[in-house]
Amino acid sequence: MQQETLASTSVDVAVGDVIEEYFERGWTDGLPVVPATEERVREFLAACGKRPSDVVGVVPTRGRVITAEKIAINAVMAGCKPEYMPVVVAIIEAMTEPEFNYHGALASTGGSAQLIVVNGPVAEAIGINGAVNAFGPGFRANATIGRAIRLIIINVTTGTPGLLDRSTLGHGGKYSFCFTENMEASPWEPLHVQRGFSPDESAVTVVAVEAPHQISDHISNTPERLLDSMAHQMSVHPPGYGEYVVVVVPEHALIFRNAGWSKRQAVEYLFSKAVSSTGHPTHEPLPPGTAPEEKPVMKSADGIIMLVAGGNAGGFSALIPTWGSGNISRSVTKRVVV
Repeated sequence: MQQETLASTSVDVAVGDVIEEYFERGWTDGLPVVPATEERVREFLAACGKRPSDVVGVVPTRGRVITAEKIAINAVMAGCKPEYMPVVVAIIEAMTEPEFNYHGALASTGGSAQLIVVNGPVAEAIGINGAVNAFGPGFRANATIGRAIRLIIINVTTGTPGLLDRSTLGHGGKYSFCFTENMEASPWEPLHVQRGFSPDESAVTVVAVEAPHQISDHISNTPERLLDSMAHQMSVHPPGYGEYVVVVVPEHALIFRNAGWSKRQAVEYLFSKAVSSTGHPTHEPLPPGTAPEEKPVMKSADGIIMLVAGGNAGGFSALIPTWGSGNISRSVTKRVVV
């Protein structure tokens, strides 16, 4: 398919009407946006050291080229600061890698969102929250970086709900789902270090996900008991998951710290306990006379993406299934160039 770079449109309207003009043209995610002036867009491009025509990513199945100018325009509209631009650029680089399956994750009726984890010095420098209300509102960097990605999906790759975005229900993470790890509370190395980067490098990891499933557990006091509780919740899924995100809150992370458990120990134990019965009502009916079997939910322990985030009080960790269950979309980690 021939790749197309959409031309940017300049609109001359009165200041009082500009936000309504954006709504009329379908350039928003349903919320008001910040008008993207030429001066502001140039400032954002300078912040990431790119020219307007620089190609950041290509979506072959959509025939779309995502340029630095398009990213800057939508980052302005989302309410980002210029210093967020290197992070937004890295996210688009990650999402347009073939293994992420940009088009499939965007168009599916399953309603996936882009979960974005920002690691390294840049997370602190620009104020990304990984503590209290890590998944929720109240933090500009979290909200606007994730929102910029959604606006790029809508405005550059025609991911408009009802047109290309065919989500049956969708979920709130489709507005924005961006956070960092709570490294003060974590007994483990950060995700980007686990994936081969150094601690002083910054990186983003992007995963196509369903909505979070909160696990309320104020009883468990050993790693085994806590992970058994998580495994029980995971057992409703059919076998074959390639990846699965497990966000451990600080209160639960302390259990692993006190027991001296490594992350590898935790994911291997969870893998061994997260089994799915082929007789479960959510699975395909078994042929008459066939006995149910138990099979691992995950294809491998390596597919469990475990990290620590959230506030220090409350035993409310989260299980986040990935979109498509198998290997049709894989998480991607990219370095942030600052």
